[in-house]
Amino acid sequence: MKHIALYILATLLPMTLHAQQARTILDKAAATVSNPGGVEAQFQVISKAFGSTSGTIAIKGNKFHATTPQATVWFDGKTQWTYVNGNDEVNISTPTEAELQAINPYNFINIYKKGFRLTAKTVGGAYEVHLTPTDKKRNIEEMYIIVDQKTCRPTHVKMRQNNKWSTIIISHLKARNIAESTFKFNSADFPHAEIIDLR
Repeated sequence: MKHIALYILATLLPMTLHAQQARTILDKAAATVSNPGGVEAQFQVISKAFGSTSGTIAIKGNKFHATTPQATVWFDGKTQWTYVNGNDEVNISTPTEAELQAINPYNFINIYKKGFRLTAKTVGGAYEVHLTPTDKKRNIEEMYIIVDQKTCRPTHVKMRQNNKWSTIIISHLKARNIAESTFKFNSADFPHAEIIDLR
């Protein structure tokens, strides 16, 4: 009986340490982008599910403002406004977890802490953290977060949704002092835009 207990402990202990190591890596990565005033970065999205684009993003907590050649997106932590360039319309929505992750690569700061199993391995000069949901009903089926070993900054986020992969490449991260108004759509700036409420 004692040998069985020791075998079970020997089997489970590496898994526990591995999960704890992965969580520690993501805790450090989250800390690098958790400047109280906010951060700005450049990003590139390569995705069959959401389309490919590049642009800039400003983040403060769970709020963000993203600009791409196709659209401008504001998210105040609850409501999302999307202005489609050349269409002169603004769509208002409450985005899903996967939609947020596709637009805001730093959404992992909030979601990895609950509802995911974590493992990690070293690949070159980076950590590769693998996330799988404990609830199969989650929008995100699988995710990888690549973290630079030296800076602890996330450089890539890969996620699978409906068996389609999306990759987000992150660069030029800088701390900023970003005003709260940055994350809300201001109709005065787009007086002729048609407002379409999809909530």
